[in-house]
Amino acid sequence: MMRSIDPATGEMVWEGEETPIVAIPAMVDRARAALPGWAETPLEDRIAIVRRYAEALKAETEGLARDISRETGKPLWETRGEIASMIGKVEVSIAAQAERAGTREATTGFGRAVLRHKPHGVMAVLGPYNFPGHLPNGHIVPALLAGNAVIFKPSEECPLTGRNMARLLQVAGVPDDIFQIVLGGRDQGAALIDADIDGLLFTGAASTGAHFRRATVDRPHLILALELGGNNPLIAWGDGDASAAAIVQSAFVTTGQRCSCARRLIVPEGSFGNAIVEATHTLASRLRIGAWDDEEEPYMGPLVSTGATQRAIDAVAALKANGAKPLLPFERLDRGEAFVTPAIYDVTGINVPDEEIFAPVLQLIRVPTFDAAIEAANATSYGLSAGLLSDDEELWRRFLSRSRAGVVNWNRPTTGAAGNMPFGGLGRSGNHRPSAYYAADYCAYPVASFEAPTIEDMTADLGGRLL
Repeated sequence: MMRSIDPATGEMVWEGEETPIVAIPAMVDRARAALPGWAETPLEDRIAIVRRYAEALKAETEGLARDISRETGKPLWETRGEIASMIGKVEVSIAAQAERAGTREATTGFGRAVLRHKPHGVMAVLGPYNFPGHLPNGHIVPALLAGNAVIFKPSEECPLTGRNMARLLQVAGVPDDIFQIVLGGRDQGAALIDADIDGLLFTGAASTGAHFRRATVDRPHLILALELGGNNPLIAWGDGDASAAAIVQSAFVTTGQRCSCARRLIVPEGSFGNAIVEATHTLASRLRIGAWDDEEEPYMGPLVSTGATQRAIDAVAALKANGAKPLLPFERLDRGEAFVTPAIYDVTGINVPDEEIFAPVLQLIRVPTFDAAIEAANATSYGLSAGLLSDDEELWRRFLSRSRAGVVNWNRPTTGAAGNMPFGGLGRSGNHRPSAYYAADYCAYPVASFEAPTIEDMTADLGGRLL
C-alpha cells in the first residue's frame, strides 16, 4: 500500500495499491500495440480530446487545487494557479504542435522533398512533487498531441494528483492503453525505465537526472528530456526597497521548492549592498507561514514532508559548519515537523557546496564589482535560471551576454517563466532539451522524404558504370 500525507497536519490524504512491478512491462506492450491507431488519428481529433481535458480541469479547479494543497502543503492561491497553468498549457501545446504537424515541401527535378514529424512511441513521464500537476502535464499534453503513448508515474508524494489527471484524461477520450498510470516509488520508476520505452521525460533532482543519463547511455534510440534543478544566482544592483520584493519572491515562493528559485543573492559590498540585504531581511521576516486552509491565507506553507525538511536542515548545518553567518536563521516552527522559516546566510568568502538546497534558504555573497558579480553568478555547475535587479540597461546587456543559464530575467523574479517560451537549463540543470513551448521538439522526430509520383528508369544516373 502507498499513502500520501498532508505535511501541514500529518493526516493521510489518500491510500491505495502500488502498481505491481511485474505488471509494468505488459503496460508498455499494451501501449505499443495501441500506438498505430493513436498516431494515425487525425490531429484535429487529438486536439479535440486535449481541449476536453482542459475543460474538465476548468470544471474541477477547486477540488483539484485542494487535493494538490493537501498532498504538497502549498497554499490554495498557489495550487489554483497551478491548475490555471495546466489549462493554459493545452493551447500552448496545440500551437507548438501545429508548427510541426504540417509538411514543408520543396520542388525538385523529380518531384518533391518533404519534411514531416512522427511520434517517438511509448514515452515514460516521471513527475515531481513540487508541481505534481503542472510539470508532468507539460510533458504529457505535447506527447499525446504528437501521437505518442504515455505511461505516467507521479511522485510517490502525490499519487492522488496523478490519479486525478489520469481520470480526467480518460473522461476526455484518451484511449486506455495510450495513457496509463504507474503508482509507486523508486522500484516502480526503475522498472518503467528498464522497460521497452522510447522516451523518458523527467522533472526532478539533478542527481536523479545524472543517474538516468548513465542508465540509458547504451540505449541511443531512447529520447531523454531532463528538466532538473539549479543553484540559481540573483544579482541585486539597484534600490534596496525596490529590489526586496523580487528577491523574496525569487527565493521563498513555494517555500523555496521551485527549481528556478534564487539560491544565491549577489550584492555589492558596502552600504549599497547593506541596504538591499536589510530591506530583504525586513520583508522576509514578515511573510505569513501557515497551512493551506488557514483562515488567514499564508504566503508559505510547509515543506512537502518531514524527510524533505530534515534534508534541508542537514544542508544548512553543513553551511554553518563551513562558516556561514545567519542573518535570518533557518528554523523549524512549533506548528509541525515540516513548517520552516525563510532563511538568509552570508557565505561571502566561504567555500560552500555547489548544490541546490530545495528549501527557503538564500545564500548571500558580497562582491566588489559588477564583473565580480557576474563571475560569482556563473560559478556553478548548474545553469537553469539567473536574474539581475538593476535599472541600468548597460549592466543588463553585460549580464545577459555573459550569463550561463537557460532562463535569464531582468527586474523580474528568477521564478518567472512563460509557457510560450522554452524552459530548461545547461550543465547539471538539463540536457539541452527545454520544455514548455519547446516540448514539441522532443515529442516527435523529423522525417525527410524524396518523393516522386511515378517510378522512373534511373539507369542513366549510374553514369554507365555497369558491367
